[in-house]
Amino acid sequence: METTRASGKGRRRRRFLMFFTVALALASVGTTVYTFSLFTSSVANGSNDFTTGTIDIAVSPVSTVLTASNMMPGDVANGTLTVQNNGTGTLRYAMTTAATNADSKNLRDQLTLVVKTKDTNTAGCGNFNGTQLYTGSLAAALFGDPATGGQLGDRTLAGAATEVICFRATLPLLGTGNAFQGAATTATFTFAAEQTSNNP
Repeated sequence: METTRASGKGRRRRRFLMFFTVALALASVGTTVYTFSLFTSSVANGSNDFTTGTIDIAVSPVSTVLTASNMMPGDVANGTLTVQNNGTGTLRYAMTTAATNADSKNLRDQLTLVVKTKDTNTAGCGNFNGTQLYTGSLAAALFGDPATGGQLGDRTLAGAATEVICFRATLPLLGTGNAFQGAATTATFTFAAEQTSNNP
């Protein structure tokens, strides 16, 4: 009699376990069906292209803007230089000078240099009436500052724009004694440019 009751309980337990297992399986199937029945959509937003601008300064003429031979006290040499922004971005630029003193006569310090912009009312540098950028000895000639960022005296040029710069070198009549006879110097003007965008 006890065996029959125990046997009946065992069958009920197995039926309960089977039912519980089937319920879990159905719950699992239901979850899977729910996951794979979501509606979705996507769209591509074309070609997003990026290019960088350029900063490219050039000068013309490249080789010589000023030259003078057999100068005598009081003589003057004039030159015209065009600064060109060959890039696409607005740039600012500065000029510095390096001059030689191979014969130790210091002609580079004796010569004076005046640098101006071209007068907008004239075709060239003939009247020398533009904005003055520098006046002083040839050896120290500069305007602006090649250091990063906007500096006093820096010049600004938009993309593809040009600017004409006028140079005038003078061997002073006063103070140029015999010590300067046969003296020579070579000056190199360097123009350094940088972007103005995001570079105050």
